[in-house]
Amino acid sequence: MKMLSLETELKGNSYPGRGILVGKSKDGKYAVTAYFIMGRSENSRNRIFVEDGEGIRTQAFDPSKVSDPSLIIYAPVRVLGNKTIVTNGDQTDTIYELMDKQQTFEQSLRTREFEPDAPNYTPRISGILHVGDGSYNYAMSILKSSNGNPKSCNRYTFAYENPEAGEGHFIHTYMGDGNPLPSFEGEPKLVGIEGTITEFAQKVWDSLNEENKVSLFVRYIEIETGKYESVIINKNK
Repeated sequence: MKMLSLETELKGNSYPGRGILVGKSKDGKYAVTAYFIMGRSENSRNRIFVEDGEGIRTQAFDPSKVSDPSLIIYAPVRVLGNKTIVTNGDQTDTIYELMDKQQTFEQSLRTREFEPDAPNYTPRISGILHVGDGSYNYAMSILKSSNGNPKSCNRYTFAYENPEAGEGHFIHTYMGDGNPLPSFEGEPKLVGIEGTITEFAQKVWDSLNEENKVSLFVRYIEIETGKYESVIINKNK
């Protein structure tokens, strides 16, 4: 698979929607993940990321402007032991709770499907990072309607064992802007990862469409120790 530039991918798409990246830093020391949200409506843009234990949650920036919290308020990132879960919806909780009961990442997601936001039927995208005993692997998932048919859910899981340094995989909800919004197609995109957490986070943030971007979360997890560092950037301040 050809390696793509994450910045080019983002700059060339005014509305990728929500996106998850998982991979390994170029020096090979860190497991890397990033999650961003975008919005076209006032309700979607009225959000920030805030820390919540070892993870994060979305929160209304101005509570008086919230019209429908159902699909915009959730915990995108949670940590279960040596596993970091990153998703674009409340399936974070589903994965956390069912994996805590010894089910797998894939099994837990069989209980969920795409979002009920007709006519878009936004895909549910998820990632999980396993960092422990000096080893690292990850998996990603997308649950999407079959070409916009709400009666049919297509489920795809992609697993990456012993990933290469400086490489990551990127998945997002929409191919671009539109009405209805076209769902992501294909397998996660192979992209390069470079720089410190601060440098990488700033590159991603600067590459997102200025009008539509809302919030960004980036975490670097030291593979040898499990210690992590996070960066949160919110447009609303």
